[in-house]
Amino acid sequence: MHIYLGSDHGGFALKESFKAYLVKQHPDYKVEDCGAYLLDPDDDYPEFALQVAHKVVAMSEDQDSQVLGIVFCRSGSGVVIAANKVLGVRAVEIYNETIAAHAKSHNKANVIAFSGDYLTEAQMTAYFETFMSTPVDSSERHARRLQQITHYEQQRNQ
Repeated sequence: MHIYLGSDHGGFALKESFKAYLVKQHPDYKVEDCGAYLLDPDDDYPEFALQVAHKVVAMSEDQDSQVLGIVFCRSGSGVVIAANKVLGVRAVEIYNETIAAHAKSHNKANVIAFSGDYLTEAQMTAYFETFMSTPVDSSERHARRLQQITHYEQQRNQ
C-alpha cells in the first residue's frame, strides 16, 4: 500500500500525528508526505490536495499498485473539493465510521479527507482502519455508477 499525505496549516498537526501512527502501526505501508512540511498559517490547501490527487492518479495507472491519498485541512471539505478536480479522483470527507465504510465499499474512494478542527486523532485512526478493512462492493449497481462517472470524466477531458 502506498499512501500519500497532504495538508495545509489547518490539518498540519493532525497530518503529522497520523504520519507517526502509520509508520508505527503499518510499517509495511509506503508513506509519502506531500507537504506542508512546516506550519505556515498563510499556506493554501489546494496546493497540497492537488499534489496528492495527481500522485494518486499517476500511481493508480499501475494496476498492481494499491494507493490511497489522505488530505487534511480545517474542515476536510476544501481539500475534497480541490482533489475532486483531478480526473480519476474520488475524494470523500470521512467524519464517522459509517461514512468510512460507505466511501470504500460503494464509492471506491481513492482519496479521503479528515478535519483538523472536528476530529481527534483517535477518531481519525478508527475511521481510517474502518476504511482500510472494508472490502469494495463490486456489485453491478456500484460498478455501473463508477463507470458513469469515469465516462463523464473522459468525455469532458476530450
